[in-house]
Amino acid sequence: MAVPKRKISKQRKRQRRGHIKLDTPNMQFDVANGEYRLSHHVSPSGMYKGEKVIDDKKEA
Repeated sequence: MAVPKRKISKQRKRQRRGHIKLDTPNMQFDVANGEYRLSHHVSPSGMYKGEKVIDDKKEA
C-alpha cells in the first residue's frame, strides 16, 4: 500500500493547491438600466441587449 514516508509540509501542500480558488463573477455595468449584471445574462429588470425579454406581468 502506498504510504508517504514523510509528512507533507504546509508550504508544499499549499503550493500544490495554489490554483484551487474561487473566481469573481464577470459583472458588467448596464448603462441602460444603471445596474450591474452578469455578462451574457438577462438583467434583473428583464432586459437583454437593449430589448425587453421578460414581461413583468405574471400570468395566472
